[in-house]
Amino acid sequence: MSKFEIDERLLKLDKDAEKDLKEIFKGVDEICKYNSEKVLHAFIKNRISYDDFTEINGYGFFDNGRDKIESVFAEVLGTEDALVRPHIMSGTNAIWLTLSGLLHHGDTMLSISGTPYDPLQNIVGITGNSVHSLINNGIKYEQIELTKDDDFDYEAIEKRVRKGGVTLIEIQRSRGYSHREGISIAQMEKVCKMIKDIDENIIIMVDNCYGELVEEKEPTEVGADVIAGSLMHNLGGGVATSGGYIAGKEKLISQIAERLTAPCIAKELGANYNQNMKFLKGLFMAPHTVANAIKTAIYSSYLLEKLNFKGVSPVYTRKRSDIVQTFDLETEENMCKFCAGMQKASPVDSYFTPIPCEFPGYPHKEIMAAGNFTQGSTIEFTGDGPVIPPYKIYMQGALTFEYGRLGILLALTELIK
Repeated sequence: MSKFEIDERLLKLDKDAEKDLKEIFKGVDEICKYNSEKVLHAFIKNRISYDDFTEINGYGFFDNGRDKIESVFAEVLGTEDALVRPHIMSGTNAIWLTLSGLLHHGDTMLSISGTPYDPLQNIVGITGNSVHSLINNGIKYEQIELTKDDDFDYEAIEKRVRKGGVTLIEIQRSRGYSHREGISIAQMEKVCKMIKDIDENIIIMVDNCYGELVEEKEPTEVGADVIAGSLMHNLGGGVATSGGYIAGKEKLISQIAERLTAPCIAKELGANYNQNMKFLKGLFMAPHTVANAIKTAIYSSYLLEKLNFKGVSPVYTRKRSDIVQTFDLETEENMCKFCAGMQKASPVDSYFTPIPCEFPGYPHKEIMAAGNFTQGSTIEFTGDGPVIPPYKIYMQGALTFEYGRLGILLALTELIK
């Protein structure tokens, strides 16, 4: 007997989903197996030991555990080096460190995935008027839109690269708050090869948030020079309670590390705040956690399509390159009801009711359902979005498919009521 009252129509769809999604879930499990092997091999190769969990305070001199963590991350992500620190507080922070560490007065940054997500617009200086924005510090910014089918505009990119003068090309893998789908590894491999064939000195940087371990390869394994993201997304596995990562070519990581600490200090300092075990255990769990988040997204898409919701993206049969699932709720009232249902299904703060409010870095009021163990952890089951038409919800995460399944069923039941 169920502990929850779930709408009968949803329970019928739940049974149908169990049959119809069986083969699709097998594909997700295969990627999980591949990435699990990659992670375990990196742990063994780097001789992770219990001693590596030791807390190192103060300046953080001689932290072998920290050094091993960065070697493990570099191995998993297919890079020469990595910067993995609790001092990086979010994906936006990791991206800011990367861009500000690699770009200097007079350089040109080119986004080839269209307008970046809202906080990055403030970092660049497209919106807002921060004295620290890239534009206000003499860095030029250009962008090329994606095509109507969410692919790169290869002709426009080739023309701009051949013209010369581009220092760094930025690609946003996930959709942010746009209506497009995530960019696949195959798409990135094609565009990276084209760019490097024309000018191998251009730095290709990928905002990898929400995309880690979704496919068998990472952008840095197909031509990108550097990637960045948060450990409260995929690679933290739901275990890490803070931190971010930047991974790529050794020379670039050294430059970025100097932005984090100070020139000539780079990676040599930085206390671990007793996070080493959480970072390692989180990465160890990440392939399985990401697979569960993907299954939850596919399952949610299936239910939403069968219930004739608008704007369901990706559709449940679509191959995915990030963990985000979106759909339209058409009114603010529906958006609030759905988020209230998600919050009621949360293990933490289930008795709270989400309401629209201001969020730092975002131009519109936002609503977020997130009853999580770690505040803001979007690898746990969350739903959020700007409270503007078409009132689109951006769902992501779920530490286990079983909890994710209950979350979406209870949220939809609340909406139907």
